[in-house]
Amino acid sequence: MAEQLKDLADDRALLGRTSTAERVSDILRSRIAEGYFPPGTRLSEDSIGGALGVSRNTLREAFRLLTHERLLVHELNRGVFVRVLTVEDVEDIYRTRRLVECAVVRGLGEPPYGLEGLAGAVAQGRAAAREGDWKAVGTANIHFHRELVALAASERTAELMRSVFAELRLAFHVVDEPERLHEPYIARNVAILEALQGGDREKAERLLAGYLDDSLERVVEVYRRRVGEDG
Repeated sequence: MAEQLKDLADDRALLGRTSTAERVSDILRSRIAEGYFPPGTRLSEDSIGGALGVSRNTLREAFRLLTHERLLVHELNRGVFVRVLTVEDVEDIYRTRRLVECAVVRGLGEPPYGLEGLAGAVAQGRAAAREGDWKAVGTANIHFHRELVALAASERTAELMRSVFAELRLAFHVVDEPERLHEPYIARNVAILEALQGGDREKAERLLAGYLDDSLERVVEVYRRRVGEDG
């Protein structure tokens, strides 16, 4: 925890002159998604508030916002914890992803599309794989899907999926088999990108739907086993 708090203290500059709960929640959301606070971790008000230099009331409001996003859970007389998802949560996350991401691709309109962000995420994933950094591959994979959602040019859709992707990372941290989880999807991201570069939305949507179905099956299989083992 000491190392995480040191890194968190570096985020104080992101708060600017006004330490709002929204900015604090943005920082904590990113740190949770990156695995600094794994599922089941108790978040200390004193330690985190001290690291960020914010008041107890501001921090509690940030915790409330993240609880509403299903990233944290408040346990009576115990405190605030990073949420541990159920298998049903994971299945629902993937249902939401399929509904939204496939709809984004379907509604893209006429090519060409602005695919620089997608291409950058593919390159990031390939570079991380060459280094054998599979957690970084997972981060690049999330970036790929975030950039895909960004093609809708909708702030509301992006905000919705930001929370969904943060929840997804909670599942990834429990699975903790990053190579097995992410390696097969490097080539599949490339295939989706190439379909969009060629202006073939229908092919891209078909590839994406199959990708998400296969990913759900793989994640749930391992997640169910891991949660069962921990229980």
